[in-house]
Amino acid sequence: MPKNHSTRPPRKPLYTAEERARRDATKWTLVQGLLAPVQFLAFAVSVVLVLRYLATDQGYLAATVSILIKTFLLYLIMITGAIWEKVVFGQYLLAPAFFWEDMISFAVIALHTGYLIALWTGVLGPVGEMVLALTAYVTYAVNAAQFLWKLRLARLDAMVQA
Repeated sequence: MPKNHSTRPPRKPLYTAEERARRDATKWTLVQGLLAPVQFLAFAVSVVLVLRYLATDQGYLAATVSILIKTFLLYLIMITGAIWEKVVFGQYLLAPAFFWEDMISFAVIALHTGYLIALWTGVLGPVGEMVLALTAYVTYAVNAAQFLWKLRLARLDAMVQA
């Protein structure tokens, strides 16, 4: 039985040797590696609190505080991620290897910032704020999946190069 060979050209590695060396040498890789699971934990707790509020009309303050914590962590990881990209790729954002991840990150930031504006102005009311937060969270989940995929690709590249 003949082997099924793909006609697609081989994928370009995520990092050049120089970029990989910079990635491995910078403290910002560790910072990102620590912040990402902390942000995900804040996200998971917040989703539960937001859904609880929407289901029971109780716990608005807890849900709101959890969203604010998640948003703070998002801003922190975005700032430190931009620094990481500058160190590794020579530009603060939109490096070709992470272009689409950064683009979706902008949408995530915009939705979280929209939540902050809605909270501050009261324009959406409590239920509208929570729905907006959940919309931001769905977008964040897509973005997190993108970064997990890139982490997997980087590991596959490392196995090939080893």
